[in-house]
Amino acid sequence: MATEPKDENEDLEQYDSIMPVDAPFEDGFNMKTIWATLFVGLVMLPGAIYLGLVTGQSMAGASEWVTIILFLEIAKRSFVRLKTQEVLVIYWVAGGLLGIGVRLGSTALVYGGPFGALVWDQYLIQSPAAEGLAKYIPDWVVPPIDSPVYAERTFINAVWVKPVAILFAVLLLINTAKLALGYVMFRITSDIEQLPFPLAPVQARGATALAETSAKQEGWKWRVFSTGTCIGLVWGLLYVVVPTLSSIFLTDTVQILPIPWIDFTAEIKTILPAALFGIATDLGHLVIGFVLPFWVVVGSFTGAVLGNLVLNPILYKAEILTRWSPGMTAIPAAISNRFDFWLSFGIGTSFVIAVTGFYMVIKALLEQRRVQRETGEHTVSVSLEDLPEGRSDMGMFYPLVLWTLATVGFIILCQFLVPEFHWGWLVFFGFIYTPISSYIGARMIGLTGSPYGADIPYLREAAIFLSGYQGVAVWFAPLPLHDHGLAVRTYKQMELTKTKFVSYIKLTALTMVVIFIFSFVFWEFIWRLGPIPSSTYYFVQTFWPFDATMQTMWLKSTLPAGETQGAVGLELLKGIIKPNYIAAGFATGGVMYLLLALLKAPTLIFFGFVGSLAGWPHYVILQFAGALLGRYYFSRRFGESKWKAYAPILLAGYYCGMGLIGMTSVSVVLISKAVSQVVF
Repeated sequence: MATEPKDENEDLEQYDSIMPVDAPFEDGFNMKTIWATLFVGLVMLPGAIYLGLVTGQSMAGASEWVTIILFLEIAKRSFVRLKTQEVLVIYWVAGGLLGIGVRLGSTALVYGGPFGALVWDQYLIQSPAAEGLAKYIPDWVVPPIDSPVYAERTFINAVWVKPVAILFAVLLLINTAKLALGYVMFRITSDIEQLPFPLAPVQARGATALAETSAKQEGWKWRVFSTGTCIGLVWGLLYVVVPTLSSIFLTDTVQILPIPWIDFTAEIKTILPAALFGIATDLGHLVIGFVLPFWVVVGSFTGAVLGNLVLNPILYKAEILTRWSPGMTAIPAAISNRFDFWLSFGIGTSFVIAVTGFYMVIKALLEQRRVQRETGEHTVSVSLEDLPEGRSDMGMFYPLVLWTLATVGFIILCQFLVPEFHWGWLVFFGFIYTPISSYIGARMIGLTGSPYGADIPYLREAAIFLSGYQGVAVWFAPLPLHDHGLAVRTYKQMELTKTKFVSYIKLTALTMVVIFIFSFVFWEFIWRLGPIPSSTYYFVQTFWPFDATMQTMWLKSTLPAGETQGAVGLELLKGIIKPNYIAAGFATGGVMYLLLALLKAPTLIFFGFVGSLAGWPHYVILQFAGALLGRYYFSRRFGESKWKAYAPILLAGYYCGMGLIGMTSVSVVLISKAVSQVVF
């Protein structure tokens, strides 16, 4: 852990601030950002794709810091300084280039840009689970099953024109909607409600720490960041390097630590039937516990333990959890339990979160208006149109118009692709549910750092079924069903680092084009190396057949009348949505929230609790351990103010170390695989 500052009388206020209060807002987008974008596309993206296929792990959170450190070193040797604003923009450029590329409705994870969705689709249409469905899947989703592109494993063919064109149109529309509605949600949650955004300082403080070293003024931020980097390097050596490189030099993959967790679910079946239990092996979850609000972690730990270790066995004894069977590991046990009970129960608790969110924002607005009438004062937090100076804000009218146009674009595109699906559902998704879901997600980010309960589970599937639609095309259509509240994190971090919001617009436009081009190039290259999935890619070889089975169940439920395969998906849908369990979840969540409010207990416990009832205890246990260490050891050793400043930078440094060691090993693997394809 980092040592105390050299000056013992150093003002403690420096640990509470990220940027000087009087610092002006600056634009962080320039030629340095463009070079960083090209670097990530050429160097980081192929590593992210390969690592995702082999381990199921995302490079996001690690590659950003690797990119920044490389550019810092280049800048030092060129006698150029990177400002905090430039560091943060480079961070988000790297993060934006390594997103998930899977089509809406699929549970499979594929990292490395939009063409990952097409790689999944080519597998789905060929999978045993989709037998008999290929003739119903339209050619704007994926080429026909008899196309030669599957044997050649290539995107360079005219049959891909429709899927690729639609993919780009969707990318353009969703980025426009995200920028616009995300900005509106930021203004509500940050300027009006003034929520704390506990995880926003992670990247913000990391950016200021690296900007310090760029200016050759290494202080306490750089020392803490370096400490976290060393921890990430050591842990990454065990967690990432050994299993990655062993696949080259040995016949079997060697894992010192099981990825992603050590699972004890099958071992405790006789003592606690239907219970889930295990411990995650990524040390990052322990460090995350340092950063998350303490009472959120307490609520999450309580919910995960109560739901998985106490309620699941009780529900099994009551013959409510009927799909579980002895010997199930964590993944099948979790799916069976959610289908039997927790899915419906979670819908009810999600409604509670929505209701409490609207209640709190309306209450806050009414209170602010009352204060305004009594004092005659007019503050920024009262009016949406009083824009802070220098942030490059705009009136609320313009982003609302842009979001409306993007949503109308989605509706028109869906009606063009699937005219049989009633447009009323598209209007409901785009103009009613999406803003509600985005607000809930943004509010949860502002309160807890994570968007707990932002989505109602299986709403999309239920709507398609209830619409009476016959066929499978609508399951692949880009329905305007999104959570744009996630964008508030970027806006908040830009505000903390005094970065103009216009930088976000520029970097989004740039990354959209670059990711599309490089995603095509590298997915084409990796797909040609060998079939996906295959034994080379352990993670997808294991999980994709299961994901395909789950997705095709929904496809079969809406097959035209007379198709016997539709009975399987239809019975599944009828069996998992139980109104009585939904009502029980709503009542339980409402009573708990009211009880906490009456006792004047931290309401953050509620949001953590309901978000973890059916969650993975594997991760929450480590986070709870980190929260206890941070509150009762490190805070006392360093002081509460200093520790709150240390923790986000330590987490950022950890991910940087993991990224450095991970990219080194993945690059060796990619070079080895490419060379092995050369015919001598």
